[in-house]
Amino acid sequence: MKRLGVIGWPVAHSRSPAMFAAAFAACGMDGWEYQRLPIAPELFEQTVRALGASGFAGANVTIPHKQAALALADEAGEAARAIGAANTLSFGADGKIAAENTDAPGLLAAIGEPVAGRSALVLGAGGSARAAVWALLGEGAADVSVWNRTPERARALAQELGARAVAEPVAADLLVNCTSVGLQRTATEPAALNQLGLSADQVGSYGCVVDLVYGEAPTPLLAAASRTGVRTVDGLQVLVAQGALSFELWTGRGAPLEAMRAGASGQPA
Repeated sequence: MKRLGVIGWPVAHSRSPAMFAAAFAACGMDGWEYQRLPIAPELFEQTVRALGASGFAGANVTIPHKQAALALADEAGEAARAIGAANTLSFGADGKIAAENTDAPGLLAAIGEPVAGRSALVLGAGGSARAAVWALLGEGAADVSVWNRTPERARALAQELGARAVAEPVAADLLVNCTSVGLQRTATEPAALNQLGLSADQVGSYGCVVDLVYGEAPTPLLAAASRTGVRTVDGLQVLVAQGALSFELWTGRGAPLEAMRAGASGQPA
């Protein structure tokens, strides 16, 4: 049995187990298993270092652990090092931990259209935001702005990666939400947008809106964007794109994308 998982806090909402189960079934990989691994920040390092000896071949990493994942790794790929965060860990037989970042290429694949020459606003300053900024700049975006509820974090990220920190959300061709706003669906749409520093009218001014959060229904941000006819990209599309890259890294096989999309969406393959 080869074991994989997704580490987060919280992680109960993750569709990754269903997505990977569908991939294993499509590829006839009966000896593989993927599970949720809820790990609190204070237990992250000691728990992750024990996963390899517990039979895990690798793990995806989500909020709030992506920077910590890179910090504990013994080696890291070029993207993870440049971004300063990792979402994919591999556990070697020698006990070493290797880190990679599939968030950046996964985001670009989900957007599905060129970003060169376009402007972008990234909301957030955590690991996913770092990957988004790095990916967009690497693909030739003309201007990438970063907004965060804690301005100091936005300034630090922007200075490190070559973006521009802004005091409030600004107009742009592309909006990417990398915060957890929308993960808890109890807030009203106006309240959720307010947490992002946005109004419904502002959301309609962007050419494309991407939200890394996903759930049973569109997030408040995507719901507001859809009503105005703005193109949207939801978190499941990004999840599948980055998950496919992780699958290929761990297994050496081509990812069965349609099966993974169906699994993530809760649909029969």
